[in-house]
Amino acid sequence: MTPHTDLPAPPRRTRGIVIPLLLLTGLAAAAFTLRRPLMMSAPTCVAGRWHGCFDTFNGVVLMTLVTLPLSALVAWAVAHRRRAAGVPGAWPKSLAEVGMVPFLWLTMMPGGAAGTAPARVSLVPLRDLVTMGALGIAGNLLVFAALGFFGPMRWAALASVPRILALGAGCSALVETAQYVLRLDRVSSVDDVLVNTAGAVLAALASRRWWRTGAASPSHGTRPEPAPAG
Repeated sequence: MTPHTDLPAPPRRTRGIVIPLLLLTGLAAAAFTLRRPLMMSAPTCVAGRWHGCFDTFNGVVLMTLVTLPLSALVAWAVAHRRRAAGVPGAWPKSLAEVGMVPFLWLTMMPGGAAGTAPARVSLVPLRDLVTMGALGIAGNLLVFAALGFFGPMRWAALASVPRILALGAGCSALVETAQYVLRLDRVSSVDDVLVNTAGAVLAALASRRWWRTGAASPSHGTRPEPAPAG
């Protein structure tokens, strides 16, 4: 008699439970860490004033947390549409696209003298890092974290740390170049590229066990058909 053995839980079911828990834990930690500066922007945001809310780091992060249910609904709708169309990896791709919006907004947020201030560039590594502060470093780490976390889960071609590093560096360099060309009254800094890239790589490492490494291998239980007797 063959002894009964419990089958392992399906990877998809495990991923569907662990990923939302990781996201909720990260958001809760961010909200707790930033609770004081976020509350400073709350009155301005509640009043609906652009200046002081939507053009500040604290205001954008606060509104991101407040609109999180709406963002989740948008991600669900996009993922549902993709799944209905038979697109593989619908959830990771949809979450990555929705999750990147507020952080890209932060990178392209104009300063007070946008359009009139001269474009500024800082090409000395680590010189600006000491002036960013904990809040600035945390924000830069999160800019491409969604891409680094979900990208390898959606595209097998990105399931490699060097490729994520190259993608994060390339995307960050494009953002810094856009800041310079559009004269947004921001400093296009090499340190921003370094921290943005580090955030993408760290997020990718956090999701490494769920990376999509290619097509599933054929079943070991399949046996080749015997050659016909001749």
